[in-house]
Amino acid sequence: MPVALITGASRGFGYALASMLADRGWDLVVDAREPTALAAAAERLRSRGTGDVVAVAGDVADPAHRTALVGAVDALGRLDLLVNNASVLGPSPQPTLDRYPVADIEQVLRVNTVAPLALTQPLLPRLLAGSGTVVNLSSDAAVEAYPGWGGYGASKAALDQLTAILAAEQPDLRVYAFDPGDMRTDLHQQAFPGEDISDRPLPETVVPALLRLLDTRPPSGRYRAGDLLADTSPAVPAGSGR
Repeated sequence: MPVALITGASRGFGYALASMLADRGWDLVVDAREPTALAAAAERLRSRGTGDVVAVAGDVADPAHRTALVGAVDALGRLDLLVNNASVLGPSPQPTLDRYPVADIEQVLRVNTVAPLALTQPLLPRLLAGSGTVVNLSSDAAVEAYPGWGGYGASKAALDQLTAILAAEQPDLRVYAFDPGDMRTDLHQQAFPGEDISDRPLPETVVPALLRLLDTRPPSGRYRAGDLLADTSPAVPAGSGR
């Protein structure tokens, strides 16, 4: 069975993706910061599929936790898909850059930008052995200048560039920056405290766009969920000039 490592998989998009891969019989390594929520999510995933589900609680910004994740993958003996989904928003409400605490923006960058690279590096041999796929969760805040989104947007813009360069350096892999668009998640609610976000799509309605990437394996690049869901022609990276 193929193996996927998905970070931030106790809820939201990470859990929705893990659920659909479990339905397909994948073996899963999943993580999240909160042990109780992760354990409950792992039990639900085990009830859905026939594959193994290994849950490792911790913070992706912690080197010891990343080592534990690599060990869990090694125990399964292969890795076909790495999804760097875990993210933090930063302060809520989000401050403008003139008053953004430096310590907070450093933490956002550690979790959203540095941790995905630090986790990918030791897993590259496993991914290369199976011509695997790396997916880094991006955001429209990476390419649009939204007031108040300086910390989160900068972290995702940097992650986009790391993704593009990794793709150029590792032509035997598929490396995608995947922009899911707005979703009804806890992180999105933090971005709009006190507002009704019930009009945003649920994460499980966005997962099919990523599954399309995994199934068709188009060239490495940056892809938007809305484009993938709306277009039935072969997937083309965003900004390719089509």
